Amino acid sequence: MKAAREKRLPQSGTESFNVDKIRRDFPILKERVHGKPLVYLDNGATSQKPQVVIDALNRYYKSENSNIHRGVHYLSERATANYEAAREKIRQFINAERGNEIIFVRGTTEAINLVAQSYGRSFLKAGDEIVISAMEHHSNIVPWQILCGQIGARLRVVPINHDGEFVLDEYRRLLNESTKLVSLTHVSNALGSIVPVKEAVRLAHERAIPVLLDGAQAVPHFKVDVQDIGCDFYAFSGHKLFGPTGVGVLYGKAELLDAMPPYQGGGDMISLVTFEKTHYNVLPYKFEAGTPNIAGGIGLGAAIDYLNGLNWEEVCAHEHDLLAYATNALSAFETIRIIGTAQDKASVLSFVFDHIHAHDVGTILDQEGVAIRAGHHCAMPVMQRFGVPATARASFALYNNREDVDALVQGIHRVLKVFS
Repeated sequence: MKAAREKRLPQSGTESFNVDKIRRDFPILKERVHGKPLVYLDNGATSQKPQVVIDALNRYYKSENSNIHRGVHYLSERATANYEAAREKIRQFINAERGNEIIFVRGTTEAINLVAQSYGRSFLKAGDEIVISAMEHHSNIVPWQILCGQIGARLRVVPINHDGEFVLDEYRRLLNESTKLVSLTHVSNALGSIVPVKEAVRLAHERAIPVLLDGAQAVPHFKVDVQDIGCDFYAFSGHKLFGPTGVGVLYGKAELLDAMPPYQGGGDMISLVTFEKTHYNVLPYKFEAGTPNIAGGIGLGAAIDYLNGLNWEEVCAHEHDLLAYATNALSAFETIRIIGTAQDKASVLSFVFDHIHAHDVGTILDQEGVAIRAGHHCAMPVMQRFGVPATARASFALYNNREDVDALVQGIHRVLKVFS
């Protein structure tokens, strides 16, 4: 199975990638669970944090805790500088053209809701169509359903094939004069399938249709260049990118963000308030009402600093090797069916047993110290597509190794023994 990337990177061996050194940067990997070494394979839900991120959070609260953008004293100015420096790091990380195109939000979910309620309610009307895919996370389904209910628009769904791949020909067929917005995942959280987003954006832009991409599962695994992809909006969460929880990013093209009304009202998104009228602040602050997650933003900047210190070709090759190794290992079990066998995959391996529920699999693996995700993964339509109530999902990150996969396999043998 090939785990190709949106920007194709060398799929060579991983001899030069020092995963042991990487693992030492993540203190939680030294923990024991039920008396056994922790094997963390739930990275699709949230990733673990390197010590430098933990240190950044501690440093903020210990030595520079203050509100930002408002104070003229030393702590406020220091916190503001570090917070805005994180914004610039994010801009460079995804290659946005301008810093004011980076909006801090709580996560991918809030970013999508922001676009739905600000752009969608302003520029879409009854009879318009919004195109998503059948492999979306609920966070990229429900906000559009809410919008459709509010304005009378219609949701159209691009199907996926039996391998869990985005059907580009069907997507092309769905695009028409009524299509006013496309919102697609970049990488499926339930299947690992990589959507050909650059081609999807090109086809939409031929009809002047803006495109939002859910990049929550993409940015931890390969380099994302929003200008190269050409998307109009791109959303991701800090906690999946080895950063803190409660912080995320919405990238939007400045001309679109300028035309959109604020999503929330309050402090920092205003330039002047009277009882007669409020004048809104400039980008990006127009969309950042209230005191933000300052520590989270600074911590996300520290996570990006950490990732920038790695060789991403080596990271991608390592994760490719890991996914291939795990796929081969699980394929050897006659009683296991892998759900999601797309040619282009990121580091997600979902599987089911015909006679054992995924929750039971997850529970027994936990007793062996192996943390996976069991359930519908906030992607119920995917489960319905494959006719299963849930899957067991092992999702890998740059700090996982083949020994983690071996522990997963050993745990599966324990599952089979219990249910023999």
